[in-house]
Amino acid sequence: MHMQQSFMVGIDVSKAHLDVAVEGKRAVVRFDNDAPGRAALATAVAGAELVVVEATGGYEMAIVRTLMAAGIAVAVVNPRQVRDFARASGRLAKTDQVDARVTLHFARAMRPAQIPHIDDGRIALAALVTRRRQLIDMAVAEKNRLEHAPEAVATLIGETLAALKAQLARVDAAIALAIEAEPDMAERRNLLLTVPGIGEVSAAVLIAELPELGAIDDKKLAALVGVAPIAHDSGTWRGQRHIAGGRATVRCALYMATLSAIRCNPAIKTFHKRLRDAGKPPKVAIVAAMRKLIIMINTILKRRTPWNQPEQHGC
Repeated sequence: MHMQQSFMVGIDVSKAHLDVAVEGKRAVVRFDNDAPGRAALATAVAGAELVVVEATGGYEMAIVRTLMAAGIAVAVVNPRQVRDFARASGRLAKTDQVDARVTLHFARAMRPAQIPHIDDGRIALAALVTRRRQLIDMAVAEKNRLEHAPEAVATLIGETLAALKAQLARVDAAIALAIEAEPDMAERRNLLLTVPGIGEVSAAVLIAELPELGAIDDKKLAALVGVAPIAHDSGTWRGQRHIAGGRATVRCALYMATLSAIRCNPAIKTFHKRLRDAGKPPKVAIVAAMRKLIIMINTILKRRTPWNQPEQHGC
């Protein structure tokens, strides 16, 4: 079909279908969420200024890849943001067609940032990183059960833990190989590892789940990770700032890296100590250190220079 230029598109994604609302078109069109359906959708929205889809537990990734391969700009947004926008706009009904239209209205009003191109190597790495996190979670759950398990059950749990440990070793090896196979990811990994506090695991998470790193400004990055302070002010009253939203898995990895950086990274250690000496609560000081660390990393990847450059210590 023929479309006007500079139009936006909202897509509601489900396992079986893709409901598409196009700016300037009244009807919401449904495509199957399979290879032929995604190809037809990409052809239908060719020339779009931006296509916006909600993150839906992975069902959105196939259409995101198809649209990217067709050279179409894509933004993936948090579903909670879209639902909050719908409620604020008085749109309380929820169907696939309504959701597609709401996503389009959200795209026009908020103009979310386009995500960088995601290649097959990074998708494979993200899947491995996710699997590693699942294995850790399962191992923790089994260890918790082991504490109160009778001997017969404890033996079975021990076998499960051994199997999980073996698979974890294979996944770690696969993650290393996946990064090494892609020159860009290998370069990013090597730069990240120059930062005291960043290890192999946190580097893999940042590469796989934060592709925007090094490509967007510091404020947007802090908000994306969920370490930007949000104001709670009204009139002359000034409320306490809190963090909210963002990518939880990235924030968890950054938190662990920051705890290490507070001990061994001179810039982060000095910054954190200054905040604590000034009377800042421990959690506030740690979140501020997380924000400083991710901004430091953002600068390093933008410049493509290692951490040990003097001008980066205070970034």
